[in-house]
Amino acid sequence: MPAPVPDLPPDPVCAPPLDMARIRAISIDLDDTLWPIRPTIARAEAALLDWLGQHAPATAAALADGQALRALGRQVLALRPGLQADLSGLRREAIRLALTQAGESPALAEPAFDRFLAERQRVVLFGDAHDALAFLSARYPVVALSNGNADVQRIGIGHYFRASISASVCGVAKPDARIFHAAAQALRLPPQALLHVGDDATMDALGAIDAGMQAVWLNAAGHPWPHDRPPQATVGSLTALCRLLA
Repeated sequence: MPAPVPDLPPDPVCAPPLDMARIRAISIDLDDTLWPIRPTIARAEAALLDWLGQHAPATAAALADGQALRALGRQVLALRPGLQADLSGLRREAIRLALTQAGESPALAEPAFDRFLAERQRVVLFGDAHDALAFLSARYPVVALSNGNADVQRIGIGHYFRASISASVCGVAKPDARIFHAAAQALRLPPQALLHVGDDATMDALGAIDAGMQAVWLNAAGHPWPHDRPPQATVGSLTALCRLLA
């Protein structure tokens, strides 16, 4: 009886080469690409609870469990699926629902959300983010492209960008090709002329590829690529991205 054939590792996924000559502009994700999002949202939610504690204590008590507001968000989304691409609208309506259920004024949803959003803009950028943005913006027009509700002007990095495209304004979220095409249209360029950079393998890298762009996956954690079609390049940091494009 022949010896069993050992399991062999799968063939490595071969990435198409990065075509530097095609790159006329850069689009770049924000959350978890330029700063870590989890601590940012944690601080913003703590600020929201503090505000509610002063102005709507029953609602604050109901939302003391960190999962409660997310559960309300899922309820709102089931009733209003059009908010899928509007994280600000979704969170505002979840706060409104929480206030209503607690018997407090739903009109407080607007100032409560404003407090959340103000703190949400207080991001702590990765250590190499400013240098990377300076490098990129000196060489290419750069567009911010995000599903979230960060405001590059309020954060203080707006001078690096020619435009900022958000899912809430565009009406669709990554990986939908239309939001990538909106970034290209903002610069009056074809999608093929843009290189997109982002941390999410599906929403950023694969979405950009499907939209006709080249993509660089910012994979700081060293995860394996999860799809059949790979990006043109994978880097572990923004500094490595700049070296790649230098």
